[in-house]
Amino acid sequence: MRTITTEWVEVGDGTGMQAYLATPEGPGPFPGILIFQEAFGVNAHIRDVAERFAREGYVALAPEIFYRTAPHGFEGSYTDFSAVMPHYQALTDDTLISDLKDSYAWLSGPGGTLEISAIGFCLGGRLSFLANSVVKLKAAVSFYGGGIAPALLDRAALQQAPLLLIWGGLDKHIPPEQTASVARALRDAGKTYVQADFSAADHGFFCDARASYHPASAAQAWALALQFIKQPE
Repeated sequence: MRTITTEWVEVGDGTGMQAYLATPEGPGPFPGILIFQEAFGVNAHIRDVAERFAREGYVALAPEIFYRTAPHGFEGSYTDFSAVMPHYQALTDDTLISDLKDSYAWLSGPGGTLEISAIGFCLGGRLSFLANSVVKLKAAVSFYGGGIAPALLDRAALQQAPLLLIWGGLDKHIPPEQTASVARALRDAGKTYVQADFSAADHGFFCDARASYHPASAAQAWALALQFIKQPE
């Protein structure tokens, strides 16, 4: 695996949005990937995902989506969702699209990466789907993206890159009829997608800091996501 460097950087034009950046050492340019957080901030888990991608040879950028209402470095507790609700509820699709575009522009700026993919978890899974409708990605991966259905189904026709949708079969937050409706909308729009349902896994199964962590499913989903992102265009 590659040696990497990490730092916090400011993204956007004076907006104050900070992002965690993990970069492979050595000569580039490297492909890039946007890492979209859960509702609990750019915490140790999301930073670890960014670092894992950097060791695979990606410039990984994880923007703090709650920067308008939460302090830099905000990390919510997995056992107290009520504490993150004010920040979650303050989000709008218009401001999110602006932030997604700013993050993409920073990563693809002068001397930046040749190609950019996106991956997100829970809230971030929704953001990955949203980003794929507004910027040119190489690939997009959504882990248990709550809120794609029904709110973003009208953006199925706007998806630009191949999309991997990963769901937990035991997830009570996102029922089967919602996951089916996402696949149906993409199929009807003629988009390229893969839908993977991990039958033994619950919501949040990829995160080893959550009670729902399922190691076998997490390992399989990581391998699948990595291969999907690395596939030739």
